[in-house]
Amino acid sequence: MKQALNRKVYVVGYDVATPLGNDFASTWRRAVNGEAGFRRVTRCQTTSRSNVVGEIPDWNPQSFDFIDRKEAYNWNADFVFLTMVVCKRALENARLEMDDRTGPRTACLMGSALNGCDALRIAFENYTRRGPLKVSPYLLPNLCANLPAGKAGMLLGFTGPIFSPQGACASGNHAIAIGARMIRDGDCDFVIAGGAETCLIPEIIQGFANMWATIKVEPGDRAYDDPTQASRPFSIDRRGFVLSEGGGAVVLAADEMVAALNLTPKAEVLGIGWTSDAHHFTLPHKATIVRAIAQAIEDAGLLPRDIEYVNAHGTSTLKGDLVEAESLREVFGERLSKIPVSSNKSQLGHTLGAAGAIEAALGIEAMQQGIVLPTVNHVPDPAFADIDVVPNQPRRHAHEFFLSNNFGFGGTNCCIVFRGV
Repeated sequence: MKQALNRKVYVVGYDVATPLGNDFASTWRRAVNGEAGFRRVTRCQTTSRSNVVGEIPDWNPQSFDFIDRKEAYNWNADFVFLTMVVCKRALENARLEMDDRTGPRTACLMGSALNGCDALRIAFENYTRRGPLKVSPYLLPNLCANLPAGKAGMLLGFTGPIFSPQGACASGNHAIAIGARMIRDGDCDFVIAGGAETCLIPEIIQGFANMWATIKVEPGDRAYDDPTQASRPFSIDRRGFVLSEGGGAVVLAADEMVAALNLTPKAEVLGIGWTSDAHHFTLPHKATIVRAIAQAIEDAGLLPRDIEYVNAHGTSTLKGDLVEAESLREVFGERLSKIPVSSNKSQLGHTLGAAGAIEAALGIEAMQQGIVLPTVNHVPDPAFADIDVVPNQPRRHAHEFFLSNNFGFGGTNCCIVFRGV
């Protein structure tokens, strides 16, 4: 193997579609207003009590000129079009054009926890109700995890490596981390990295409810009359996460390409830490989370005292929030009380494989603007009295380094340190 180039890696663009808005601008506008994007599900019918979800508002793939009725019929796994859209807009945000020079040197890594589960559901219904010949010949491509990146390449013209990091709820961070390593080593010059999740079907909603992962909104709960209060990380009455759809893509570029193409760096991917728990398929494990956080900080060439903000995984589960807090205490010690720690999932819910990319984009934008986004719906819990969770409203906070945490089912952890530029 050739020697690694050890290049610096910069974020030069991004885009998202979230329960707060179907693009980055609308998501950001509502995020800084301290809003949350939850409502009772309209994508499907369900009898589940976990019926408060995060849906992308005003999302209509056929409104894009590159998606016609035939395309929409054949590609019925919605994460395909969601990936194409956020990748296209992220490149536009980066002002990076695909041509004979850049296209072959651009990779696309888009993760997803559940992939084309919506397409599989349609196939099951067609098989049982209309017969085996009514199963779409497009079914298997709709289920392929790398297919959304492949479709994005067909649309946009890049021909570097495409694949889907499968790290469950940490997939977005894994995509950024792997992409950064590929650029650092010289395998490519640019990477579109992120994730897309379109998981709002009855079986998935009910499955999460049956494992007591998502909140069951019942009479007496403060979210019963106001669904926007359903996700409340680090609050005393947190009762599970809000399942959400969403997509996010960040564009990474090698340092010399930033200069050569006059791109605008927004942040540097400075450090990466990743571990696995070997502990439990859903419950987080403090020792290996601590190691992932510490590795990210060490890889960045920093000390814990240098981290000035933590973008928490913060799902709003009883055990998850507690273990993350305990892990942060072990890494940062008494200084933790002086570090803002907030959770975007209080506003977006849990977008599973897309969460890392969405949270990276929001965290970088906030760092550029000298603020931190809040943990909304917060009611203090004595268990977190020593942690500044930035309750309910954004705050002015100039910072250069922040840590982004993502943990996933199967015991997979990926943490990234970003530096402002």
